[in-house]
Amino acid sequence: MFGMRRPLRRALSLGLPTAWGATAITYKMTCPLAQQDGLGARLVTSAVFFVVGTGLIQHVRQTLLRELKQVRRVAGAAQSVLLRPLPPRVEGLSVAAAQLSADRGALVGGDLYEVIATEHGVRVVMGDVRGHGLPALGTVAALLGSFREAVHDEPDLDGVLRRLERALARHLRERHREEHPASGRPPDTPVAEEFVTVLLLEIDAEGGVRALNCGHPWPYLLRGTEVGPLARSEPLPPLGPFPLPPELPATHCGHLRRGESLVLYTDGAEDVRDARGRFFPLAETLTKAVHDHPVSPEQILRTVLRALLRHTAGRPTDDIALLVLRSQPPHRPAQGARGSDTCGSAARARPATTPGQPTTSPTSP
Repeated sequence: MFGMRRPLRRALSLGLPTAWGATAITYKMTCPLAQQDGLGARLVTSAVFFVVGTGLIQHVRQTLLRELKQVRRVAGAAQSVLLRPLPPRVEGLSVAAAQLSADRGALVGGDLYEVIATEHGVRVVMGDVRGHGLPALGTVAALLGSFREAVHDEPDLDGVLRRLERALARHLRERHREEHPASGRPPDTPVAEEFVTVLLLEIDAEGGVRALNCGHPWPYLLRGTEVGPLARSEPLPPLGPFPLPPELPATHCGHLRRGESLVLYTDGAEDVRDARGRFFPLAETLTKAVHDHPVSPEQILRTVLRALLRHTAGRPTDDIALLVLRSQPPHRPAQGARGSDTCGSAARARPATTPGQPTTSPTSP
């Protein structure tokens, strides 16, 4: 049945304009009224051609609207494959995520995130590809595909990061070969302008958090009604321009205790400006969001998104992704939990950073 509809639609798309045009020509050539020069005849002729022109415009409009709906359906399908909807709960963690695309009409951009439960713990990725909109989709697909395989295969977090680095380099070489077939062979190293910021987290059964950060903003830790960065250590360079160092020790960030939340985000959430050039105060907004404690990840997400849309007047200039993880396991105090925070005072609750000032701005998409 579907196969019969497509030829019918093609015939209508060609036949209706032809019929309107034939009607106008037939009237002009055969109708005696159209041959007269009187005012009444001219008015009738103008009315006929006005109706014909309006019909053609309406037909073109309807055709374009159908094509736009089809494109949006395809974009929605691509989004569901690349950034598939996250489950509301993963191994004791409540999860909520959302993104805003800078390209008007686009459903997907250059940001990526994923949360997967593995035998090594819950593993999380948040990334930001240089650029935004449809051109960044290929890189997002390459990295997410590699991450979803590597988290189950690699026992350590550094192995996952090295797999992502190889996937990115392979994708850039293949893309260069497709874009420049006359060059003979792909470049030995990826293009310097192409890079991706990546944050990897691993949360074990006791709530212990380990991280590897390549040029990405550190998440915010929400502890009670206080907000502070999960860590303050200097991140590695973004993936792409420079190779990873031989040693990749993970940063130990203490424990995510019951009722505490992590807010992961791409730098667009802090670097985006309003009409007066002011940065978005993400830390201040999170502090307001947790004022009435406790709050769910969905409530935090809604509060931040509303504030972002108000700040940008509904037109963000950068892709923005947000991911909220809240620990809700059975209450089992971890051994030595009080003294296990090894990210210094960063893992313990701190006052929010100065409103309007981004903590980091490693990349631009």
